[in-house]
Amino acid sequence: MRASDRAYNALREDILEWRLRPGTVLAEVEQSARLGVSRTPVREALGRLTAEGLTTAAGGRGVVVTDISLESIDELFELRETLEVRAAALAAERGEPGVFSELHAQLILAPGLLSDNDPARHDYYALVGKLDEAIDTAVANTYLAQAMRSLRVHLARVRRLAADDSARLSAAAAEHAAIAEAIAAGNPRLAEAATTVHLHRSLTHVKTAHLATRTSH
Repeated sequence: MRASDRAYNALREDILEWRLRPGTVLAEVEQSARLGVSRTPVREALGRLTAEGLTTAAGGRGVVVTDISLESIDELFELRETLEVRAAALAAERGEPGVFSELHAQLILAPGLLSDNDPARHDYYALVGKLDEAIDTAVANTYLAQAMRSLRVHLARVRRLAADDSARLSAAAAEHAAIAEAIAAGNPRLAEAATTVHLHRSLTHVKTAHLATRTSH
């Protein structure tokens, strides 16, 4: 793997996992020392992150991690609803029922993965990732799938605002199971409804968690 790719992957994960918080200045010299690469790969990595919207130029301060405001969360979820509700309906029309039946069975058991340790939660997030991939595959629309992948970069970061709430994660697992069940049944309207419910509840929870985070810092 090229040094610029290693730097990009490391910085991206640190941003998504909130180890590098909004407003953090990412100085080339400091990051090159931290990551063990020269400044040129770091500069290339920061350029890619800026293109994705995860960092931004801040005048004389250099590059900083972008903020997440309530307005930006609303905007992300507006786009998310447009894309994901339509994708769920298309997956119900075009997908392989057996794939989604299996995912439904696994998601029904997902609350058992949601203990307080991080490895268990990673297993749950991996399962949700499989559902996302299955929907992308079923939709069979390159442009829609690409748009959703780009959106998920930012959603992964927003999700960390609420990552410590086991009750919400268990509820979300049930909501994902309902989406998989509707797609497996080949019912586009039910898939749309299940996705809409999930997004509404997720948005409400994320905004509440965002306000709590801002109050505590």
